[in-house]
Amino acid sequence: AIGFSSSSHRSLSALSFSVLPTVFILGWFTTVRLIETSVENIVSRRRIEAIRRYYSRLEADEEHRFFRDDFERSGAHGVRYHGRSILFTMASMIHLVNSVVGGATAALICVLGAGLSTAVGLGLGVTVGVVLLTGGLVYEYQRLAPLIRAGGRAPHEQTT
Repeated sequence: AIGFSSSSHRSLSALSFSVLPTVFILGWFTTVRLIETSVENIVSRRRIEAIRRYYSRLEADEEHRFFRDDFERSGAHGVRYHGRSILFTMASMIHLVNSVVGGATAALICVLGAGLSTAVGLGLGVTVGVVLLTGGLVYEYQRLAPLIRAGGRAPHEQTT
């Protein structure tokens, strides 16, 4: 739609300034919810592992197939989060796209709304996109890192 409206400055402005901010806000909502889902997944996975360990101690047969570790060396089951793996979550991917949308919106505001040159608009758009990406990744790291360091337990949970 933006491509079709690009021949008219007025149509492009109206469409860009109504659609892109809406998509950007929805991207933020999606990113935040995906981060919260990752938090829930980490905590739930670790609780399930604790239950599995409890029941594996009850079973005398060491060859019991229900309680064997998925990863024999680490004893972990499912997805394993660690430092850099935070960069490869669904939240990070959505946030990357959302940062591009935010940067493009900023560039269009500079060029179409403020009448700045295309070069200045592009420079500001790239800067805004990088700042948005950095901010989102920092937020995701702040939410997930304490859980990863705590072994998946919520920071307020006590070890039994």
